[in-house]
Amino acid sequence: MSTRSKVEVKGFEARHYDVLMNIVTLGTYPSFLRRVIGNMGLQEGDKVADFGAGTGRNALLMRKHIGDKGELVAFEVGEEMISQARSRFLRYDNMRIESQDIRVPLEYKGYFDVVFMSFVLHGFEQSDRAKIVENANRALKHRGRIFILDYSEFDIGNMNPIARYLFTHLECPLALEFVSMDIKTFLSERGFSDFREKFYYYGYVRLLCGKKVNRDEI
Repeated sequence: MSTRSKVEVKGFEARHYDVLMNIVTLGTYPSFLRRVIGNMGLQEGDKVADFGAGTGRNALLMRKHIGDKGELVAFEVGEEMISQARSRFLRYDNMRIESQDIRVPLEYKGYFDVVFMSFVLHGFEQSDRAKIVENANRALKHRGRIFILDYSEFDIGNMNPIARYLFTHLECPLALEFVSMDIKTFLSERGFSDFREKFYYYGYVRLLCGKKVNRDEI
């Protein structure tokens, strides 16, 4: 992992990640996540891959939509995160977590209906982002959907002073680059089209959805 990245959470922050996110967002994070997952339009029986699944919090919300007939496979590298997610998944036969670097090709090919990643992509170098998106494409069925919940594109200079201070001091330099990235073009070049998006937190956060298509469909 790049020394400029903060995407891999360890130690105290990992052990208390969910609580810390609630505090940082002034208690809005749980309702925000429920709203995001609801906006995805998951269907009962969907097979979902959660890239960089963290503590499994998002995965449990998605399970409510895919039900007992669906399947959710979470991919994570942080040991503390994996431990928390595994504990959360114990009661469900159709959920599991795998210790897997999402930059490395997965064993799954054309298997999933949905690939989801939450505040993951911004923390990688551009070459690694390409590997991750290509892995998602490979793992998805034709017309399968990729969902990227992350920072939207915006001009940091136009942020209010408090938000700008927090973003530039708490986030990694890679995130500063990410917000100026044309992610739709980036995804189009890697086999995705038919984009739709929803915005949250005054437009600074976006849920972007794209569909896997044949190259000649783009």
